[in-house]
This record gives sequence, C-alpha cells and structure tokens, in this order.
Amino acid sequence: MRTNILLLSLLVSFAFAENTDIEEILNENESNFSLSEKSQDKVNDLSTEKDSLLAEWKVVVKQVEGLKIYNEQKRRQIKAQEERLATIAEQTKEIVVIKRDIPALMEKMAKGLDEFVRLDAPFSLDERIARVNQVTNTLSDPTVTTSEQVRQILEAYSIEGEYGRTIETYEDAIEIDGEEKVVNILRIGRIALMYQLKDQSQAGIWDPDAKEWVEVDGYRLAIRDGIRMANKTAPLDLLAVPVKIKGGK
Repeated sequence: MRTNILLLSLLVSFAFAENTDIEEILNENESNFSLSEKSQDKVNDLSTEKDSLLAEWKVVVKQVEGLKIYNEQKRRQIKAQEERLATIAEQTKEIVVIKRDIPALMEKMAKGLDEFVRLDAPFSLDERIARVNQVTNTLSDPTVTTSEQVRQILEAYSIEGEYGRTIETYEDAIEIDGEEKVVNILRIGRIALMYQLKDQSQAGIWDPDAKEWVEVDGYRLAIRDGIRMANKTAPLDLLAVPVKIKGGK
C-alpha cells in the first residue's frame, strides 16, 4: 500500500515538473516569436527607408544633371551676350565717329547738289533750286533732327537721279535769240532737252556747250509727238530726236 502511494507521488511530481518545463518552453518560444516579429518590423522599416532614400537620391541626381545642363546653357547665353555687348560697344564707337562726321558730309553733299543743278541742263530749274535751298536751310536749322536732314538730302539726290529715267513736258518761258518766249519743253531723261513754240512753228534744243537754246530743223513733228507722249495723249513709240552731247558736235 505504501509502495503504491509513493509511486503515485513520484508520478505526480514528475508530471508537475514536466508541465512546468513545457510552460517555460512555450513562454520562451512566444517571447522569441515576439522578438522575431519586432526584428522583422525593423528590417521592413529599414528596407522602406532604404527605398525612400534611394528614390530621393535618384531625384537629386536628376536635379543635379538638370542643373548641369541649365548652367551650361546659361554659360553659353552669357558668353553670347558678352560677345554681343562687345560688338555693340564697337558699333557704338563707330556710330559716334559717323555721327560726328555726318554734318560735314551733308554740307559737302548739299554743296555738290547745288553745283550739279546749276551746271546741269536748265529743266524744271526753279523747282530744283528751291529743293536745294530747302535742303541747305534744313542743314542750318538746329531744330531739325539729324535723321530728317539726312532723309531730305538723300531724297533730293534720289529725285535728281529719277530725272535720268523719265520723260516729261511742261510750259516755260525761255530766251530764244535774245527774246523771251513761252514754249513747251520736252525732256527725255538727261539725253535730250528740247522746246517747241506754242504754234509749233519752231523747235530747238539746249546746247550744253553754248549754254543756250538753239533752233533745229527737221524735228518739229518728232518733238510734237514726244510732247504728246509725255502728256499721255499719244501712245509711246520710238522717236528720232536731236541730241546735243556736251563737248560733242
């Protein structure tokens, strides 16, 4: 009987001890699992942080590359602007020199134009001399800008140049054989300057050597037709007109 009781007591003690070890093992496992979860969370957090930092780094790298390109463009622009400024500075120096020389040049041009008109064939003489006087007065007027002075003198030269490419007729009073007579003038460019009396009874040409009007025979009809063409009352056609070249025969 005692032997059985002792055996039972041993079994109970053994069972109780074994149960205690199992609980400790389970508790330790649970603790280890918790630690493992925490470690994994840290790993996950670190991985996420790493990915975030990598993404930020890539963005920064792109920004740096973009800034490099931008800075290079700016350097080229600045260089181009500096070259442009240097060119402008050089041109400004040239403009200052030109502006300083313009008044003297315009005075010379006006004087040359006046001499040319007075030595040229006497067509539309009053109009042409008035234009030259207008240019001269403009050059001496301090209220007129330099650009306007240049415009007027260039315009005067341009008009004189056009005379060599046009045909015109007009009425004028000229001196023929010491007597003033009202005639029809016919100008064909600067090649020929002719006259015809109003009754078409006489015609003549300007002699640049003698500086006078001289009568010519055999051209009354041609000069009459030329006057009609200039007045646009007859179609343009070929004309045989007298031509007197300065220094020629």
